[in-house]
Amino acid sequence: MARIAVVGGGPGGLYAAVLLKRLDPGREITVWERNAPDDTFGFGVVLSDETLGGIEHADPEVYAALRAHFTRWDDIDIVHRDQHQISTGHGFAALGRKQLLRILHDRCRTLGVELRFNSAAPHPARLAEAHDLVIAADGVHSGTRDTYAQVFRPRITTHRCRYIWLATDFAFDAFRFDIAETGHGVMQLHGYPYAPDASTVIVEMREEVWRAAGYDELDVRESVERCAKIFSAALRGHPLRSDNSAWTTFRTVVNSRWSHGNTVLLGDAAHTAHFSIGSGTKLAVEDALALAACLTEQPDLRDALTAYEEERRPVVASTQRAARASLEWFEDIALHLDQPPRQFAFNLLTRSRRVTHDNLRLRDAHFTEAVEREFGCPPGTPPMFTPFRLRGLTLRNRVVVSPMDQYSAVDGVPDDFHLVHLGARALGGAGLVMTEMVCVSAEGRITPGCTGLYTAGQAEGWRRITDFVHTRAPGTAIGVQLGHSGRKGSTRLMWEGIDEPLPDGNWPLVAASPIPYRPDSQVPRELTHAELATVRDQFTAAARRADRAGFDLLELHCAHGYLLSGFLSPLTNRRTDAYGGDLGNRLRFPLEVFDAVREVWPAERPMTVRISATDWAEGGTGVEDAVEIARAFAAHGADAIDVSTGQVVAEESPEYGRSYQTPYADRIRNSVGVPVVAVGAISSWDDVNSLILAGRTDLCALARPHLYDPHWTLHAAAEQSYEGPGAVWPDPYLAGRRPPRTGRTDAPKPRLTLGT
Repeated sequence: MARIAVVGGGPGGLYAAVLLKRLDPGREITVWERNAPDDTFGFGVVLSDETLGGIEHADPEVYAALRAHFTRWDDIDIVHRDQHQISTGHGFAALGRKQLLRILHDRCRTLGVELRFNSAAPHPARLAEAHDLVIAADGVHSGTRDTYAQVFRPRITTHRCRYIWLATDFAFDAFRFDIAETGHGVMQLHGYPYAPDASTVIVEMREEVWRAAGYDELDVRESVERCAKIFSAALRGHPLRSDNSAWTTFRTVVNSRWSHGNTVLLGDAAHTAHFSIGSGTKLAVEDALALAACLTEQPDLRDALTAYEEERRPVVASTQRAARASLEWFEDIALHLDQPPRQFAFNLLTRSRRVTHDNLRLRDAHFTEAVEREFGCPPGTPPMFTPFRLRGLTLRNRVVVSPMDQYSAVDGVPDDFHLVHLGARALGGAGLVMTEMVCVSAEGRITPGCTGLYTAGQAEGWRRITDFVHTRAPGTAIGVQLGHSGRKGSTRLMWEGIDEPLPDGNWPLVAASPIPYRPDSQVPRELTHAELATVRDQFTAAARRADRAGFDLLELHCAHGYLLSGFLSPLTNRRTDAYGGDLGNRLRFPLEVFDAVREVWPAERPMTVRISATDWAEGGTGVEDAVEIARAFAAHGADAIDVSTGQVVAEESPEYGRSYQTPYADRIRNSVGVPVVAVGAISSWDDVNSLILAGRTDLCALARPHLYDPHWTLHAAAEQSYEGPGAVWPDPYLAGRRPPRTGRTDAPKPRLTLGT
């Protein structure tokens, strides 16, 4: 690999050139940069200790030069309605972007890398022919990526805020977030020092706020002056300055592939992550480190580029998920402005899920304990073990065993399996244990193994289970979820083929519209008005049986593409009568069922509704629709909204990831003012504590963790050394409340993740 071309003279491209030349001085490496040496976008660059450790190991000379110019600090200062909340222990290092470029320029020249400034690189195909390796580090607007778009298959998402990179001539003493509530809307300042006498300042706001404030009609000088006036207190009267700055919108770049032949993408050309969780420079430098290592370790170029992508893609995907969560939090910052100042600050600090309740306690116990006191946690009580009241029911903690279909009933009757399954999880300490979807009719079953509440015998079976929970797991509530399969019925048991039609013994299906769930699914019959009344009566009859069976809470299943969900989505409801069309009409039948059930369900017992907040499909229900759906159910008396997503249409494209559905719960809770249950890949007690303390949800429902460990809640209490009323061990299990001693005394302390 004698000849290497680098397209783009940013930090990532330059550092890749440095590393590759240092590893093999015989290489001929040329960097093309269309701009002048000092032309740059932005002012300061933030690097984590992890990244700096990699730089120090790979090139001590560059590290020593960087270290000489670092500005370091530990605090984050959040200013909200004139109140300062300071959290410490975060550990940042920054330096000027121009200084970083000078260091890398000098190192390139010392090593013999050729730098061509004010020079556009040749066409990517010509570069690839003339070089053994082409590194495309040409940024978010990468021409190389565009040339081979059919190979890289980029997906570029433009977001809802405008922002501008500025600077001021004094050093903040913390990473500062300043929130300004103006007559035009919310604006925020992100500021941090990068030199003893200089700070980066980013001003950001929603597009509609930007336009309402008239920034679209101002030149850069006028914009800068207006921003300085709005944030004069934060800037201590100092002016702001611009350096080739302009208002822009952030673009998230994701590529299906990162290499093509001997050309490889690096940095922003391959991926972008919003500035609110750190510097894109960090990712680009880490790309360079990984690429150099893979080129050294692998026997040929193809293997090296494959290894590079396999190593970096999971790291980048995780970073992009965190960045997306942070970006969207700031887009919707207005939702949280009425929170108490400390909770607002905690919410901001944990917005990306990279900083959590437990992590923040390690960094800054004083601040975290203050947030807990303000929230109402008794001393020593984690947020998840605080009680929560719904109507006449008080839950002793915030953990819910999520509804999980078991497909193990005969003729709809719950048996010993259901007793052991639900009884074990009730003994495991959760505040609320939910049944699977219990069907309101034989025709409303998903599979032949589904439970029901359409006969007296089924009600008796459920009474046996609720009696066990109430007598052997006192303090644990048990709720029933009522539903009808709609077009997703008459299918095999899950482990025999999920959503696959039965090979024989099928029963007819009904739905809002005659649209099959999958091409091989049975076509349902569109419900007539008379049949709608019959289905409504089936729900009320099942609710009466649920009352007699002793359930503490009832949930109406309006999610996941089942019958009532099928009325809500425009993808599954094509009716032309009063039950189809706009959202108000699509809500009509689910609300009629809700009202009928609420009328027969005891007034002192709560009733919740599970919804799919997005269909994950073009033209389907989205978050704005979900807010209105939740608002309608709350107005009709729903005590909480259980916020799930998807499973409405087979052609969905979910964006999976840790706690990936919780932003929808957050949006509904803080838009509608109704309690919510958050679900979706919540797997740790730390996540539960974080979500609840931040005010993003009231309850957390966990499914798979409770399949893995029926006593998940009690184990979470033990791991947090909590033994209060929120986690009561059954008397026969008390001997296991404290984990056995292992004899080990040198257990490693948790490692702090630096940055936000």
